[in-house]
Amino acid sequence: MVVREEGSVQHRFASAASFDDWDGVHDAVAQAYFPHLLQPLSAGPPSRSALELVDLGPCRVTRMALGATVAIRSDHPGAYAINAPLRGAFESRIGSASILSEVGQATVCPPDTPTHLPAWEPSCLLLGFRADSDFLEREYERVLARRPRPVSDQLDLNTDDGQDWLGLVQSTFDQVRGGHAGLMQDPRMAQQMSALLITGLLLAITPDERTDKIGTRPRIVRRVIDALEQDPGRAWTPPDMAELAGVSVRRLQQGFREYVGQTPFQYLHDLRMERAHHDLITADDNDTVTDIALRWGLLHTSRFAAEYRRRYGRSPSAALADR
Repeated sequence: MVVREEGSVQHRFASAASFDDWDGVHDAVAQAYFPHLLQPLSAGPPSRSALELVDLGPCRVTRMALGATVAIRSDHPGAYAINAPLRGAFESRIGSASILSEVGQATVCPPDTPTHLPAWEPSCLLLGFRADSDFLEREYERVLARRPRPVSDQLDLNTDDGQDWLGLVQSTFDQVRGGHAGLMQDPRMAQQMSALLITGLLLAITPDERTDKIGTRPRIVRRVIDALEQDPGRAWTPPDMAELAGVSVRRLQQGFREYVGQTPFQYLHDLRMERAHHDLITADDNDTVTDIALRWGLLHTSRFAAEYRRRYGRSPSAALADR
């Protein structure tokens, strides 16, 4: 495997002759894309495998083909994987769901979630796009002006938007991999290119958000959202929010329903639950479930416990114990 570094933009590529055994293939894919377990299922030689990578920091783009039928398992720690076959097809099992993606489609593998590819065929050439979850979620809020929502487990890349994004990814890959002097040597380019690719992805997968209405969310709504994000544990009341926005309570409710799709208090409650969840899984030894719930304004601890279980699949005490 050859590695070249130009600023913070890294170009890695491996030719077929680089792979003498399956351990080498495994290590190259793990370094380039994600930690995983790889099991060859047929007798194809590892030397027929090929992998190319462009590392942009928060994002990575890979093109890879493997020289045999293999099974792969990965939890995709800390990052999303968007896997688009450029040739052939592959199946992914994510939880109880089975997703078959062919050319013109892409499977979205969420971070920190067990995923199984039961039979990746040697005929499949894969374009893999890795995006750090923190970076993607931060860009989600910046680009779409609201907190992240779940992403569909499969993307349609045959739409105009999908084709534009796929073309942008491939052209970025080709340009960076080419190793041209000049801009590609500037360490600021990686962050900018990552942001560009993530923005294109978000706009492609949320076409209903690409409206002037969302893009110019009224100041009254944005002002209240910013205040709630800064201090969700405060004992907010409807008049407090309306006074901050400079409108009536009713007008504020209408604005939130129109531009956010929920009431101010539904937004605040979701925010509090997310903050409490974060604290439960990163808590200090002295923290208790009650301390954390009250910290974020969740005063009814029994209701909090019941809703937490519905949202996250386990009790708050279990989350605190497993941190």
